[in-house]
Amino acid sequence: MKKWKVGVIGATGMVGQRFVTLLDGHPWFEPVCLLASARSAGKKYPEAVGEKWAMSSPIPEYAKDIVVLDAEADAERLVGKVDFVFCAVNMKKDETKALEEKYAKLEIPVVSNNSAHRATKDVPMIIPEINADHLSVIAAQRKRLGTKRGFIAVKSNCSLQSYVPLLHPLLSFGVKSAAVCTYQAISGAGKTFETMPEIVDNVIPYIGGEEEKSEVEPLKIWGKAEGDGIMNATAPVITAQCLRVPVSDGHTAAVFVSFEKKPTKEEILSAWANYAGEPQKLGLPSAPKQFIHYFEEDNRPQPKLDRMTERGMAVCAGRLREDTLFDYKFIGFSHNTLRGAAGGAVLLAELLAAKGYFD
Repeated sequence: MKKWKVGVIGATGMVGQRFVTLLDGHPWFEPVCLLASARSAGKKYPEAVGEKWAMSSPIPEYAKDIVVLDAEADAERLVGKVDFVFCAVNMKKDETKALEEKYAKLEIPVVSNNSAHRATKDVPMIIPEINADHLSVIAAQRKRLGTKRGFIAVKSNCSLQSYVPLLHPLLSFGVKSAAVCTYQAISGAGKTFETMPEIVDNVIPYIGGEEEKSEVEPLKIWGKAEGDGIMNATAPVITAQCLRVPVSDGHTAAVFVSFEKKPTKEEILSAWANYAGEPQKLGLPSAPKQFIHYFEEDNRPQPKLDRMTERGMAVCAGRLREDTLFDYKFIGFSHNTLRGAAGGAVLLAELLAAKGYFD
């Protein structure tokens, strides 16, 4: 089978490091270049990362001799050398938007983990199991950018993965409203316990911008691809609170939901158990075989026990029960740097490859 040559922009950061590990031995994608800021450029990858390496596994062998390029100054050097790039930079929003469009206009497709283009009307924001059909707007985006191959596709915010995939199979029952409290791991801030000592024995009840993303982004995911972009859905209404908690990896969500037509508990469990999306139908390499895993135990899911369910790519649920204010409440959970960040972007890239967008 064909292998696509790949670059990683922002390779020294935590999500970038996760990309570097996930691409090691990937059956479809061959990483050939790593890019970061000007201060890292010219150094071999291990030297550029230095003591910032935060993965539990060592730096992959393939990456040890790669000399890091400057993500901004060396963009033109990638033309003809890569089929697409992953992007996970830590830059201001307007700078990120400009950088990603620069690569797209060089005819290098960008699969982004960043938030900069999530609200751009003709940029698809994809959870592969939910809205793969939104890829159709890439044609309109290419027309706007004046490109033949180049485009930008993004994944949604990491916190959404812990509850949107659980609400999605229930939309047929008429989800009216949902309240969500997320309890988010420190790796979502690019931190470890060593670099975030203030989180030990503590909960921080504010994550900048997170609540707005958690309330608005699902409406784009549930929107319709029509004409030159995505038309956001107008319902259901979601209210969110997002807290940073002393957990290394894995975002937990306490979810409360009301319906137009209240389903039975058995109908909800059946909807979750039987749900599958395009990644499962296509057998994509990173796709979980069972997208949603429900735990019967009252004390599950837990980050420590369940974050690596299906290699960290499944979405977990538990404690489904009726509520006194809403119709039902339950717990959701997902691995924030695998399903929620780099792993979700790799799965999106697999979907794009399978659909011919890198050809």
